[in-house]
Amino acid sequence: ELGKDNEFSNQCTGTNIPPEYYTSCEKGMNDAMLEGSLVGSEVEGVRVVLEDGANHAVDSSDMAFRICMANAIRDTMKKARPSILEPVMTVEVEIPTEFQGSVVAGLNRRMGLIQSSDMNEDGSGLKIFAEVPLANMFGYSTELRSMTQGKGEFSMEYQKHSPVQRDAQEELMKKYREEVEAKAA
Repeated sequence: ELGKDNEFSNQCTGTNIPPEYYTSCEKGMNDAMLEGSLVGSEVEGVRVVLEDGANHAVDSSDMAFRICMANAIRDTMKKARPSILEPVMTVEVEIPTEFQGSVVAGLNRRMGLIQSSDMNEDGSGLKIFAEVPLANMFGYSTELRSMTQGKGEFSMEYQKHSPVQRDAQEELMKKYREEVEAKAA
């Protein structure tokens, strides 16, 4: 779930997994969350439920349960259709009304979603509220000044994380695989 912390829930009954290994399982979950399978970034919003397992008198250890849990979670995450998240900003743009068309078009080019716009009382100025991915906001200050003859201003603040578009995700994954292969060589 977006914006949520990872959660470990122990619902084991019986002693198939001895209670002293429960914390090892939780540590294994935390290990798996440090590096996601798509681009190696931290994973968030995952709930892991431990229901059952097996114990072996000779081979069971804290490290064995920790590694087993981490590997099981990594395998499951690959099957779960994960997505890469990006920060989305709330952007507030103040401009003279005669520049509304070009400024709205500029925000749309940056994959912005216009939320609302308010005209001031005398009709000379306009305030536009939009949600725009942070990666698309670089260079916006210069662009806004150019479009509004230096009369436009904007501010932005973090709002949430949202999944990136599929084409951007594929590009990020390709770049990550190339980096991993370069380190291995």
